[in-house]
Amino acid sequence: MSQKPINIAIIGLGFGAEFIPIYQKHPLANMYAVCQRNKEKAEEIGKAFGIEKVYTDYDELLKDPNIDAVHINTPIQNHAEQSIKALKAGKHVACTVPMATTVDECRQIVELCEETGLTYMMMETVIYSREFLFVKEMYEKGELGKIQFLRASHQQEMAGWPGYWEGLPPMHYATHCVGPVLALPKGQAEYVSCLGSGRIDENLIPKYGSPFAIETCHIKLKDSDLAAEVTRSLFNTARQYRESFDVYGSKKSFEWTLIEHEDSVIHTGEVPEKVKIPDYAHLLPEGIQKFTTQGVYDSDENQHLSFTQGSGHGGSHPHLVDEFLNALTEGRAPYPDARQSANITCVGILAHESAMDGGKIKYLPEFTLSK
Repeated sequence: MSQKPINIAIIGLGFGAEFIPIYQKHPLANMYAVCQRNKEKAEEIGKAFGIEKVYTDYDELLKDPNIDAVHINTPIQNHAEQSIKALKAGKHVACTVPMATTVDECRQIVELCEETGLTYMMMETVIYSREFLFVKEMYEKGELGKIQFLRASHQQEMAGWPGYWEGLPPMHYATHCVGPVLALPKGQAEYVSCLGSGRIDENLIPKYGSPFAIETCHIKLKDSDLAAEVTRSLFNTARQYRESFDVYGSKKSFEWTLIEHEDSVIHTGEVPEKVKIPDYAHLLPEGIQKFTTQGVYDSDENQHLSFTQGSGHGGSHPHLVDEFLNALTEGRAPYPDARQSANITCVGILAHESAMDGGKIKYLPEFTLSK
């Protein structure tokens, strides 16, 4: 694309409103339009942020020829359909996680990107969090040595969330723990094996037919001697909210803190040392650096569960926006692109299938692997 500002439309204004001021202050973007089904809320947010183009109908928004890209922040069951519609309408897509809820939906998005040449990026927060950027920097400097194993977990209690979450299979929302174990070694999942454990409340089971309180999955990385393990829980499991990953290297290892807001640990050989994770705002354009530590949802009257439970998502939001906009401007693939996003997402989908099948190995489809 040319150097003219990229016209962005944000779809979904609950969690999605968090991104409005980031796009407004990014030098490569023009925060052009917002879309929300509730007309009153859509107009209220449009007015609050000075956005003139306010839509309540997504299909109408896609007809607007001035929109270059959409950023989708709607409920997970809408992600694939809305991404597919946007790509067919000639729009680039940034979409919150997960990419889709079925393998076939992931395939359609990948194929559309390759047919149209349009860009798709799944906005996976953990791989742009300050914790991940810290470990990535260590790895790229050679401080970890050879990576030997990776582990990640995402545990939360989703009681009180909107009804469509109730009884969701844990691995259907696994990208926050799958993402970092694939992104750090720049790897791809080849196959998975997953076991379910425990049982959620009986009234939660029928919606998705998933009984498990916890699902834990082993991932074999393609063309690598590496394996990873990820754990996910959503209901009926006592644990403080935790998005975490651990990396075990030949020289140093990194272990995420067990208790939120306490220090993580680096092991050098057998010697442990607590470490304070620095912020990485310096990697960003000056106008959006502040958004690694503050956002729309900082005020008491304006809290969003996804942001507060996720501890601000590790300062990732401006890094995600910066990666998407730079990829469009430079004419390159973002990370994760459509195939990589499909690989990350399909790990979770196939892991749940494996759990329901007693741990049977499930291979990732060819379209999720880089050419």
